[in-house]
Order: sequence, then structure tokens, then C-alpha cells
Amino acid sequence: MHQYTKKELVDLITGKLRRNFGRDVDEATNLHMFKACAMVLRDIMSERQMVTEDKIQRTHARQVHYLSLEFLMGRSLMKNAYNLGVVEPLKEAIESLGFSAADLFESEPDAGLGNGGLGRLAACYLDSITTLDIPATGYSICYELGIFKQKIVDGQQVELADNWLGLGDAWLIPKMDEIETVRFGGKVEDVWENGQHSIRHTGYDTVLAVPKDMEIAGYKTEHVNILRLWDAKSPVPVDMSLFSQGAYLKAVEQKAMAESISKILYPEDNHREGKALRLKQQYFFVSATVQSIVRKHRAEYGTLRNFHKKHVIQINDTHPTLVIPELMRILLDEEGYGWDEAWHIVTHTVAYTNHTVMAEALECWPQDLVSSLLPRIWQIIIEIAKRYQEELTTYFRGDMGRVEPMAIIWGGNVRMANLCICACYAVNGVSALHSDILKKDVFHDAYVCTPDKFKNVTNGIDHRRWLAECNPELDLLIKECCGGPKYLLRPEALKDLEKYKDDASVLERLSKIKRDNKLAFASYVAKESGIILNTDAMFDVQVKRLHEYKRQLLNVMHIIYLYQNLKRNPNFLTTPKVYLFGAKAAPGYHVAKEIIHLINSLAATINADPVCKDKLQVVFLENYRVSLAEKLMPASELSEQISTAGKEASGTGNMKFMMNGAVTIGTLDGANVEMHEVLGDENIFLFGLKAHEVTEIKNKGYKPYEYYMRNGDIKAVIDQLSKGFDDGVSYDNLTRMLLFGNGSAPDQYMLLADFESYRAAQLAASQTYLDRKRWNQMSLLNIARSGIFAADRSICDYARDIWDVPVRKI
Repeated sequence: MHQYTKKELVDLITGKLRRNFGRDVDEATNLHMFKACAMVLRDIMSERQMVTEDKIQRTHARQVHYLSLEFLMGRSLMKNAYNLGVVEPLKEAIESLGFSAADLFESEPDAGLGNGGLGRLAACYLDSITTLDIPATGYSICYELGIFKQKIVDGQQVELADNWLGLGDAWLIPKMDEIETVRFGGKVEDVWENGQHSIRHTGYDTVLAVPKDMEIAGYKTEHVNILRLWDAKSPVPVDMSLFSQGAYLKAVEQKAMAESISKILYPEDNHREGKALRLKQQYFFVSATVQSIVRKHRAEYGTLRNFHKKHVIQINDTHPTLVIPELMRILLDEEGYGWDEAWHIVTHTVAYTNHTVMAEALECWPQDLVSSLLPRIWQIIIEIAKRYQEELTTYFRGDMGRVEPMAIIWGGNVRMANLCICACYAVNGVSALHSDILKKDVFHDAYVCTPDKFKNVTNGIDHRRWLAECNPELDLLIKECCGGPKYLLRPEALKDLEKYKDDASVLERLSKIKRDNKLAFASYVAKESGIILNTDAMFDVQVKRLHEYKRQLLNVMHIIYLYQNLKRNPNFLTTPKVYLFGAKAAPGYHVAKEIIHLINSLAATINADPVCKDKLQVVFLENYRVSLAEKLMPASELSEQISTAGKEASGTGNMKFMMNGAVTIGTLDGANVEMHEVLGDENIFLFGLKAHEVTEIKNKGYKPYEYYMRNGDIKAVIDQLSKGFDDGVSYDNLTRMLLFGNGSAPDQYMLLADFESYRAAQLAASQTYLDRKRWNQMSLLNIARSGIFAADRSICDYARDIWDVPVRKI
């Protein structure tokens, strides 16, 4: 592997500035410099990617295709430089050319092509897949606008467009010779000629899918994979006949309609137009992807009969489910295969990762929308659904009470998760508890029918990015204690750190690293917002998507409780606390937005009250994103993972905190269960009902109002919510939701039932924090035992248990 020097990189960068931008270094702006650096790294990756492709073709290796509507990539300049082993010479080259390397890295916008955990997981997996030399391609949409930029105005979330492509397109390579055509609408007719059946599709609208490839470098390997992002374009940019008549808007209408598909991540789908656009996005992305894979396979092998032996298509959640009928369509209509042969190929190619037990997140589409937008796909889904329902009816001896929940089409809706369960050869959950719930509850009858297809692969994170890159002081300590950099490719080597748990000098060094990281983060916050954080306080952090089941509201209720007691007794808090929140709410999710408003109302009141000075502080971090998380994780001390047990499939933020030495306060939910298994009771602060207890209490009839009447602390907190804070805004709507429900069950996420237990766990954490040696030991053991949560381990599990592909020997 060639090691690039500072001089070589200087020559390459200056060459790019001249050839691509017509500038000498002294004329170049930061934008020119950033793009030149990106292009230099891109060239290095392109050469390696061509070698990788040649090797795959030469060996006829089985390939993995990872389909996800979200890839939350974050920034790429530092990441690619790190994986290519050129961080230091690149920094030196940039500085020697008169630019600030730190400013240049910081200027890159996050590629926010995802909402949260799902998209970030996909990004981590691409890194590990490539590092382990697995031939693979990721696929998604090249959204012009990623997840919105969040602005807080008068305490409330305002969404601004996030146009990341200005600088982000430096990483994208358009492949104009690999454009695919996707069809929507029209009419489908059966045609019989000479006893042969075929399909005639007419009157459809056409959208072009233009591939824009982002290269993915692995760590310490020549192997390079691709993330293929599909951009939607109209085949006819402008209708010239309409334009010449003066109908200018009408003339560009088709172009605008086509390009709306790749305009924005997650359009609101609480109305028909939004649903139609969302369904169009899903089909556009999978149709282009399958056509691309098939085209290359046919060119190499001349037949699709061996397709399932050479490819595995992993679908990340239900969003890419239409890959199933689309592959059937190609095999039936374009290749002329019979149903049984086509079905055999599909059902030995596609595997499904389920990411949720939340009923509302298990996608359903109105059948009239599917039939009008995708008439041929609808016909194929009908046939799959009919055959599956017949199988189920036979298996369950006509018991429709068991058939109905598993049916693919029912009550006018197409159920995407059931289509996955029917057609995929493997179905996996993303933590041990989650996979268990899928088997015992969500898909129980399907599990009874086909137990062998159900698997578990616990999520993991890219530990090179989320520890080594973002926490360099800790990385250095680990290398000194654990035999050099071997943990970067063998994360289980982190366990060697455990032998230092009683070493006073190592514990003191660990404490200093955390202190330095807190000071660095506080400096960043002061610069960005003017807020001065109390770095002598414990940093208690909850950052994730804002959703009721994640229970940011429980955290807020406890802070209100602390504030009320602090007002009565200024000595109430022995451990000063800084509560840090970061979260984006979906634009149409009213309750989530109200909780953001509440956090900011509470923060304004507490931070202005002299009684709280140096004791209690609440800060909402605006526009939470990957690059902000990279600064925050190393500085965090208490990690809030407090979802209602049985609701969070896994979580990955919990793993990032753990790896950076934060101690978790959490329920036994998602991957917290496995974290508890490796940490033991003594290195995590557990509280709350377990998943089966939540179900039992709900079945008996949960009455949150009784907790309100019996517990004075809860009553005082709820009453304060109703009354509001210094800004005069009442949160009576949240109060009613907790006590009486607003069209749904009251307090359906059991905040009041878990409040006392949470309060006790918070108190235990605060008291333990005062014993610095004990806290540092807990921190060290969290880091030492976190290796199992590296994405490299997850990908090895997929490779062994689901994909049947070899991985690099390390």
C-alpha cells in the first residue's frame, strides 16, 4: 500500500487547483482547496476501486448489495484521509499551502442523507464491509436536500433546507453510461402470441435514474466499495412546443415532477400527494438498483439462472421492499422465466433487516395507490399475496384469525413487512431482545412456520470513526495500554484495557482526557451559541431523534423535579449537572415538536435562575448531526438510554457513548440488554420496567392517574407542566396526554410508572460521580468491554450467518 508523502500531496493538490479550477494556490479560496483535496483522495480511491472491480470479476465473487433509503454519511474528508492512512501528510500539505487544515475539515457540510440511527448504521456498515474486503455496493437516493437544518426560534424548531451538494458533490462521480429507466403509471395488458404469454405496458411516465457514485475506502486495505446514489431526471428537460406557446410553467412541469423524486429526504406522507411521492421514491430507487445489478450480471454470465448464487440483496428496513416484486418483474417479463423458477431466485437472493416493533413504522401502502402508480408491480404483489395466503390457510387449517395478521394484502392495504417475511430467505432483528420480540410477538406465527429464517445480528458502530478519530487522546491511551493500534482492526483487543482498572495513573489519565474533551466541547458551544457550559458539572446527555418512546419527556420531568427541590433547598443537589439535549423532530410530528419547545422553555427558566448557578444547567443543542456528535461523544459522562422497554430495537448512540467512556443510565431495552450482560449491574445504572412487565401492566389496565394522585413529586411535576415556565407557555396538552390520553391510551410509554425508579437511578449516578476513582473505573470498564459493539463484529455475523461471503483475515 503506497504511503503518500506531504510533497506528493502538495503536488497533487496544486495540480488539481490548476487543472480543475484554473487557480494557483495564492488565488484559491477555501472552497477550491476543499474540492481539490477531495478530488485528490477520490483519485486515489478510484484507482483502488478499479483494481477491486477487476478482482471481483476475475474471481466471480458473490456480491452484497445493501439497500437503504438512508445513509447518514456525515463528513468524508477526514474519514477518507484516515482510512487511506494520509491524515498527517494531508494536514501538513494543507498547512504548507497556507490554509488551516482544521478549518478546511470543519467547512465540509454533513452529507445528511438520513434521519438518525438507521442511516448512521448503514454508513458504519459500509465502512466495515469495505475494511473486511467484502465485495459490496450500497444504494440509496441522491437527495438534493438531506435532513433539514434545525433552527431554534423562540424555543421552537424551525426547519431549513439542507443543501449539502455545494461541497458534497466533490465526492460524487456521475456514471452517465449506466443510467437506468424507471416507469410509473400507465396501463398493463396481457398479450398471448403463439401460446406464449407476455405483458404490454403502455401510457407510462418515464424517469431517468442517473447513478452518482461515492467511493468508500476501507481501513488499511486496498479494497474500495461504492455507495451508488440515484439522481432522478426527466428524459425530456423541457416541452419545447409548450414553451414556444408561452406556457412556460407547463413546459417544465414534467422535469419538475421527475426531479421531485430526489429532491428531499422523507416528504411528509400525511396526505395523498406525500404518500405518492414516498412510494415513487421507493420504487425509483429499487427499480434502478435491480436493473443495474441485473444488467451487469447478464453481461458477465449471460443468464440470470445463477443470480442468487452470485448476489445477496440486503434490505435495510421495509423501505426497499419493492425490490422483491421488481426482481420478479424482470425475471418474468424480461427474461421469460416461469413463476416457480423466478420465485426460487428471488427467495434465495433477498434478506430483510427489521428495525422496529412500532406498528406505525411497519409500512403499509393503500392498494389503490400501488395499483395506479405501479400497475405491473401490483399484479405481481397480488399473485405473491394469493399464494402466500393459501399456504398460510393450509398451515393454520383455515384459522383466519392467525392468517389475517400475516396476510400481505388486507383491508385495502399492502403490508410491506409481511411481504418481506414471505419472500426473504433471512429475517434478522438488530439486538438479542429485539430479535426475541420479533419471534415471540410481532412475527410469531411466521416464526412458527419458518423458524430457520429468523436470525439476530446485534448492531455495531464504526469504532475507528467513533473512538479513534473523534477521541484522539483516548485512542493514544488505548494504544499504549493495549499493545499498539491492533484494536483498530481487532476491536476485541479493547478488553486488554481492563487490566488497568486499579492502576491509579491510568485512571487519572482517563479522567484528564474526559476533562480535556469537556473543555473542548464547551469551547465549541461557546463559539457557536454564546452559551457557557459549567465544565465542573457532570455532563448528562440525551441525543437522538425526538420520539415519545425515546422518552426525552421523562428526562425533562426529572429535571423539573430537581429544580423544584432546588428552589426549596439550595443544598439539594450535591452533584452539579449539565443536561444536554440534541434532537430533531419530524416536521409533522406535533408532540415531538412540543417537547422540544418544552425543553427550551425549561432551559430558559433554569439558566436564568440564580439559585441554579453552578448547580443545574439545561442546554438544547441546535441542529444535532454527525459532526456535532463527533465532538459531543468524547465529552459525555452520563448517557441517557431511557426508552420504554420493548420499544427501541437496538440503539447505536448507546454504543458510541459506552466506547467513549460515558456510563449509561437506561432501561433493559434494545442493545442495553447486551451492554448490561458485558458490564454487570455494577457498571451501568439500570431502572424501570422490563419489556414483559410493560406488557403485563398494560394488559391489566394501566392507570397513570393513580400515580399522579398517590405520588406528591409526580403531581408537583405534572402540575408545573400544565402551568408552564417563565415564558408563560402552558404544556397542558402534554399533561392531558400523560394522564388521560389524547385519542390514544394515556401515558402509553409508561413515564409515570418508571418515574420513581428513574429518580433513584439518577440519584445513584450522582452519588457515584462524587467517588472519582469508582467513576473512572466504571468509565474504563465501559470502554474495555465495548469491543463487541463494533460494526466489524456485526458485519462478520452477517457474512457468516446470512450472506455466506468470506471476510478478510486479520
